[in-house]
Amino acid sequence: MSIRLMAVALSNREFVSSHARFTGVGEAHTGAEAVALIEKLGPDVILLDFYLPDFTGLEVLTCLSMNLSSQLEVIAVTAARDLDSVRAARAKGVRHYLVKPFMASALFERLDEVARQYDTVRRTSRGRLLDQQSVDVIIASTGERHVPPPKGLSEVTLQRVHLALQSAGTGVCATELAELVGMSRVAARRYLEHLVDVGRATLTPRYGGAGRPENRYRSAPEKP
Repeated sequence: MSIRLMAVALSNREFVSSHARFTGVGEAHTGAEAVALIEKLGPDVILLDFYLPDFTGLEVLTCLSMNLSSQLEVIAVTAARDLDSVRAARAKGVRHYLVKPFMASALFERLDEVARQYDTVRRTSRGRLLDQQSVDVIIASTGERHVPPPKGLSEVTLQRVHLALQSAGTGVCATELAELVGMSRVAARRYLEHLVDVGRATLTPRYGGAGRPENRYRSAPEKP
C-alpha cells in the first residue's frame, strides 16, 4: 500500500515508513506540486496539511479529478482546528483528522484504521450486503480514536501500562499492575481507569471476601 506525504515534518515520514503496511512514495511542499504528484503517482493515501504556501490543502482536493479523489484516502495532519476547517474537510470526504501537535501513536492509529478499511473492502465482494460493523470500518464512523491522557499522565507510561496489561492475559488489579510496571497503586489505577475510559481496557468487579469488591482490569480485544 502506498502513501503520499505532503508538507509534513520529516518525523511523520519516518513514522509512516516504520509502519508495516505503508510505503512513502513522495513528498510535496506546495499545493501545485501536491496536485501534480498525486495525479502522477496515484497513491492510496495522503497525509494532507491545510497550510501550504500557494493554496490550501482543501483546495488541493478540489483540484483533483473526481475519479481519483473518490478513490483516495486522506488523513489531515494540520494545525487547523476551527469549526469551518473541520466541516469543510468532512464535506470533501476527509475521514481522518489529526490536529498538530500529535503523538506518533495517534498517527499509527489512523494508519491502522485505513489498513482495516482496505482489508474489509478487499474481503467484500461487489453486490454483497454489508453488516453494520463492516460499514462502520469502511466509513470510519466508529473507529477507535486517539485520546491523549489527562493532565498528570504520561503517554510513554501509558503505553507501558497497556503493554503490561496485555501481557497479564487473565487480568490484574491496580496493585498487581503497579508491581509489574514499578509505580504506586494510585498511579496505576489512574492509568487503568483512563484505558477503560477510551475503550482500551475493561473493568470487572470481583466479589469474594469481606470488604469492597476488587476491580480487575483486562486489555480490551482489538477491533477487527
